[in-house]
Amino acid sequence: MKVSGFLGIGFVVLGVAACANIERSRNLNDPTVPAKVTAQNVCSNCHGVDGNSISPNFPNLAGQTEPYIVQQLKSFRQHSRSDPAGFEYMWGLSRHLTDEQINGLASYFASQKPIKQPAEAGEAQVSAGKTIFEGGVPEKNIPACHTCHGDRGQGNGQFPRLADQHADYLLKQLTVFQRTDERPEGAMMKVIVHDLTETNMRDVAAFLQGMPPQ
Repeated sequence: MKVSGFLGIGFVVLGVAACANIERSRNLNDPTVPAKVTAQNVCSNCHGVDGNSISPNFPNLAGQTEPYIVQQLKSFRQHSRSDPAGFEYMWGLSRHLTDEQINGLASYFASQKPIKQPAEAGEAQVSAGKTIFEGGVPEKNIPACHTCHGDRGQGNGQFPRLADQHADYLLKQLTVFQRTDERPEGAMMKVIVHDLTETNMRDVAAFLQGMPPQ
């Protein structure tokens, strides 16, 4: 059947529009949507277009280690991470993601440049947090944070980047590790933070948020 010139042009326009729309797609069920598009059109609502979250309720993902992001997305997808602030958003968003989509998102966010956060705490609190980060709490056999997370808090493989993270978010996660079993992949952290006081946790979180540049 012969297609008229008008209809032919219409099909071309529709085809071009379809190709263009994929660059603005929010469809998490379509594995052909590039990871960058998903990151900038879906993940950005909470984590920022470049992984730097404005809200302290959501973690910064810019510069986060790829293995850690992959691990967390897979934990959300299989419902093994059940801390309320996480599963309320992430269980639904991650349920149809393929491994390839997860790897792509991890690569995108890991490649973004983290923005330095303001040091909002007082000097005494920051100093106390620095002591814990660099030396732990020896009298309670709590090791230094930098042992796993890097001397600048930059992360190491499945041990996440902590530098430039929102203090409120860090405190929330330390509390989750200490008091619950909602993050089973963090069993080691549950043991480490068991004897930290709330003041200890606030101090180290404050230090990491405003961690001075190297």
